[in-house]
Amino acid sequence: QVDVTAMARLFSYVDVTDSGFIAAVLSIAFNPLFWNVVARWEHKTRALSRVFGSPHAACYCLGAVILMLNCVRSHCFTEAMKSQPKLEGLDCHWAYYLGLAILAVGTLFVISSFLALGFTGTFLGDYFGILMEAKVTSFPFSVLDNPMYWGSTAVYLGWSFM
Repeated sequence: QVDVTAMARLFSYVDVTDSGFIAAVLSIAFNPLFWNVVARWEHKTRALSRVFGSPHAACYCLGAVILMLNCVRSHCFTEAMKSQPKLEGLDCHWAYYLGLAILAVGTLFVISSFLALGFTGTFLGDYFGILMEAKVTSFPFSVLDNPMYWGSTAVYLGWSFM
């Protein structure tokens, strides 16, 4: 037998029928699916590189699309957070400041990852044949294996606390 009281209690704090929540879940799932499918398609066909005239131009265009999709995802996430029920225990100063600290650490990892990798290293340049000269081992890669993913997750977790 399974005790579902914990899951039932969790669902009392999440309105899964809310359109903002559904839009956030869909955008969160769609973004990595989209950019991975497009990058793998480019790697196999080089179609975007031909259309844009060079692998660099194609990578920059895909990066711009990914950035725009991330803005949509962030907007959907923010709207979903506004419309969801709030935990009473998190409606206090310590939760806000904890969220702010988590968000700051996440932002540090995201920005430092971007600076270490550069634009094409961040936005799937390897699928376009744009390779880095050596593996990046400096901060934040010296601390975490996937600092961009962990940092993004921390940003959204911190935002949720706030």
